[in-house]
Amino acid sequence: MSDHPQDEELAEAPAPDDVAHEAALPPLRAGLEAVLLVTDEPVPAVTLAQVTERPTEEVEEVLHSLAQEYVEQDRGFELRQVAGGWRLYTRADCAPYIERFVLDGQSARLTQAALETLAVIAYRQPVTRSRVSAVRGVNVDGVVRTLLARGLITESGQDEDSGGILYRTTPLLLERLGLQSLDELPSLAPLLPELEELDSAQPSP
Repeated sequence: MSDHPQDEELAEAPAPDDVAHEAALPPLRAGLEAVLLVTDEPVPAVTLAQVTERPTEEVEEVLHSLAQEYVEQDRGFELRQVAGGWRLYTRADCAPYIERFVLDGQSARLTQAALETLAVIAYRQPVTRSRVSAVRGVNVDGVVRTLLARGLITESGQDEDSGGILYRTTPLLLERLGLQSLDELPSLAPLLPELEELDSAQPSP
C-alpha cells in the first residue's frame, strides 16, 4: 500500500482530456443510429464497438434494444441482424409507398421545352447544343442538363468542325417510349430544318 493514498486516487482518476472527450460524445444509442443510417451494408457489432469506443457486449445489447423498440413503436423501418452485421431496412408492408415514390419520381413529366429539345436530338443525333438551339431558337443549356440528369441523352464525342460536344439519346429513351430502335420513331423530319440549314447555323456563344 502506498504511503500516500492521495497519489493512488490521482493515478486512478481519468485524465481531463478523456473526461472532456466522453462528455462531447452523444449517447451510444444515438451514435449507433447515426452510423447505421449512412451505411449501405450490414455492419458487424465489433466494428460498431470500435467506432463508438464501447464494449462489444454493450453495443450488442443496445442494438437488440433498438430493434425491439422500432417494432413496438410501429416505425416505418426496422433493424435487422443479417450477414454477420446490423443494418436498417424499410418495413416490408411499407413497400407500396416506396414503389409509388420511386415510380412517381421516374415518370415525372418533362416540360414542353425538354420534349422539344429531346425530339431534335432524337432525330438529328449526334448533334451539338448549338445546333439544337438553332432549331428551337432559344438557348437549351439548362434543358440539356436536365435530360442528361434524367439519363435520356448522353455525350457522344466532339464535333470535328466546331469542337462542340455531341449528344445522342440513350437506350433508356427507347425503353420509356416502348421502342426497339430509333427506326421506329414516327417520321417528323419534314417538321425540322433541312440538314444544310443545321450545318450552316452559327453556334451560340
